Amino acid sequence: MAASILPADLGFFSTLAAAGSLSAAARELGISTPAVSKRLALVEARLGLGLVNRSTRRMSLTPEGELYLEHARRILAEVDEMARQLGASRGTPQGLLRVNATLGFGRSHVAPVISRFARQHPQVDVQLQLSVNPPPASDDSYDVNIRFGAPPDARVIARLIARNRRLLCASPAYLARHGEPKAPADLARHACIGIRQGDEAYGLWRLTPVRARGGRAARSEAVKTRGNLSTNDGEIAVLWALDGHGILMRAEWDIARHLQSGRLVPVLPGWATPDADIYAVWPQRHAHSLRVRAFVDFFAQGFAAPAASG
Repeated sequence: MAASILPADLGFFSTLAAAGSLSAAARELGISTPAVSKRLALVEARLGLGLVNRSTRRMSLTPEGELYLEHARRILAEVDEMARQLGASRGTPQGLLRVNATLGFGRSHVAPVISRFARQHPQVDVQLQLSVNPPPASDDSYDVNIRFGAPPDARVIARLIARNRRLLCASPAYLARHGEPKAPADLARHACIGIRQGDEAYGLWRLTPVRARGGRAARSEAVKTRGNLSTNDGEIAVLWALDGHGILMRAEWDIARHLQSGRLVPVLPGWATPDADIYAVWPQRHAHSLRVRAFVDFFAQGFAAPAASG
């Protein structure tokens, strides 16, 4: 007669094997150690095989137990995947969602969106990791990356969340002491606050006349800047600019409130800097993931452009 295997036995044995001992499994399952021993004996009796080598201090699996555990875990994983897909079919995002974002933007804008998203989708477990630079497209540690600029890799899916500009600015006190630059070349004589982020050439600022931007005859100028302060944290760079240490190039979302208050003022407003448009990026393998789609849609809908308006 074929061995009798009950579905509930698979989860029990997987928990037992992971616990490493009968007593630890008893604590995990919320039952007594004798009850665990009795249930294991019933499983083995139904199979007609020994699955566990028992000792006074610990246990080990027999070869048959190893085979049973391998299939049990595979079957349980398939059941979980089936439940996930059934959940997707009824429109219920669930499961683990790993999100990556840059330091300052992640703290100020991504984290609050995740807070609202988690309240609306309690079956999704969100992990937010903040880093200086966006991870490479080949990195499978994250499900969604929120980044500045379109990704260069066509193997990922990218959605434009909001247009965003980089602006040159400085404090009124700095400009009062050192004068206001009238042309890009004047920046070489000013203290410029450096930000070491991403793959861009450090200290090299590219400027294009606003009136010519987008036209065929656009004339771009590259200026090698100097200064005695640099950092890899944009928030710190803004603080230094507010303290009057120099001219800063920073994304509009990060300085809009300071421009509105007058604590920072635009520099060279007739010249445009490279865009810093905000994108959500995710791997092709998540193209049909409901939790990824739900989060990206939620993020795009709840994101005010420019983000720094708040």
